[in-house]
Amino acid sequence: MKMSKKLIITLAVLSFTSMLFAQANKKESETSVESEYLNDVDGEIIMGLANSDEFDNKLVALQYLQQAVEEGNVTDQVVAALDKLAGEGVTNQTRTGRRLSNNFPEIRRQACLLLAKVPTEHSKNTLINVAIADNEPMVIAAAVFSLGEIGINNNDETVEAIAFANKRNQVLNPTSSLASEVLTAYEKLADKTENKKTMINSITLIASDYHYVTPVRDKAQKLLKKMSSQSDKSNSKKSSSKTSTGNAK
Repeated sequence: MKMSKKLIITLAVLSFTSMLFAQANKKESETSVESEYLNDVDGEIIMGLANSDEFDNKLVALQYLQQAVEEGNVTDQVVAALDKLAGEGVTNQTRTGRRLSNNFPEIRRQACLLLAKVPTEHSKNTLINVAIADNEPMVIAAAVFSLGEIGINNNDETVEAIAFANKRNQVLNPTSSLASEVLTAYEKLADKTENKKTMINSITLIASDYHYVTPVRDKAQKLLKKMSSQSDKSNSKKSSSKTSTGNAK
């Protein structure tokens, strides 16, 4: 009789535990479905705002995008919205008659900065396109900053794009703030650059161009010295390694 009571109690406990487990799974499943639905809705709202002709709506879209990126909610729609806003008025244009009606540099600038938080090959390509195509120094500077943050430089294409963008701006409209961001990006990408010739030439041009303020030219000179010192150390290690190998033979 005692064994029977124990068995009944055990079965009751197991049954109750199973019921709680099932309810928890059901709740988790419902939460997951609800979360996915809300993400889809948010994506649609963001794209709707990004596609709007109104400047203020695009600003609101950027606020949503910042929140989404910070929460790790980087869906295809979020990335598509960032791409669109980063090229607003340049790579994608809306015209009223002959007048360009969506030339919003501040929107492009903020979108480029947000792309730094989505460090992918796709984001890198978007930012390279912006750096090359845009004419606004503050937008190019934001694109260059984000390229440095992402740090992808396959076949030196990122450094080549940054050098091209800065050289064009240097001829047409030399801007110290842009040159400073270029130097910062070069410093971050130096270890990932196979052929540093383009980078060194670009830094040298900045260092010797008196259109730029003194602190920017000084920054360029310091970076050249740093790169030269690192190169000397690298060559010294290679030479030492060869000598050691020769002695071993």
